[in-house]
Amino acid sequence: MTVPIGAPSWVDLGTPDLDDAQRFYTALFGWTAHVSGDEYGGYTIFNLEGRPVAGAGPLFGEGQLTAWSTYIATDDADADAARVAAAGGKVLVAPFDVGDQGRMAAFLDQAGAPFSVWQAGTMPGTEVFDVPGALTWNELTTRDVDGSIAFYGAVFGWTARNTAPGGAPYVVWDLGGQTVAGMQPMVGADWPDDLPPHWMVYFAVENCDAAAERAYALGGRVVHPPTTFTRGRYAVLEDPQGGTFSVLTGTTSGP
Repeated sequence: MTVPIGAPSWVDLGTPDLDDAQRFYTALFGWTAHVSGDEYGGYTIFNLEGRPVAGAGPLFGEGQLTAWSTYIATDDADADAARVAAAGGKVLVAPFDVGDQGRMAAFLDQAGAPFSVWQAGTMPGTEVFDVPGALTWNELTTRDVDGSIAFYGAVFGWTARNTAPGGAPYVVWDLGGQTVAGMQPMVGADWPDDLPPHWMVYFAVENCDAAAERAYALGGRVVHPPTTFTRGRYAVLEDPQGGTFSVLTGTTSGP
């Protein structure tokens, strides 16, 4: 599957314990782990039936938290960096080449949510979506809805669409007639004041409840229990090192 420029194309985990991350995620999703050489710091590619679906690497910065990162496909990481700065974001890691695999950069949006871009070389990014064990949705959670609509529109050309008019808003972003991501406002008691804005990654599973039970049995934590909504059933989970992610049984054609 070819991911269009401007859509999420890769996710990876920064973790202090790569070995345990390999144990946890391969057992949970049926992935196989393929570890790179020393030149890439042991970066791990997770495959599903022989095709890459996600990555994992060590933590490099002091105080860096275990977290999943969302990467947006680009054909010019340097131009993205300029647009991020102009739109009120911050360039955390300036664009750089990852061998011949591609070029990347890491940013903060205008509200402080981290995200990255991936300019593909020999490594295109995720090659399978929307099947059990694969990435199925990327969702920004933020307290600055209007600012985020302006920011991501300026950087990637996304247009925002509120899919829940009259109720609690849920925004989906469209690009060229295709829905590429969502946005959840951090409103109410479910969002502690000290929880920063962030991009959440969702992996498809056959059975949300079974996946949550499996994650717990593997040493993880159920942050938000399996819950039914209009498009299916989801849960928010945490791996043993504190990396938060979600699982979803259902469809991602909207909230």
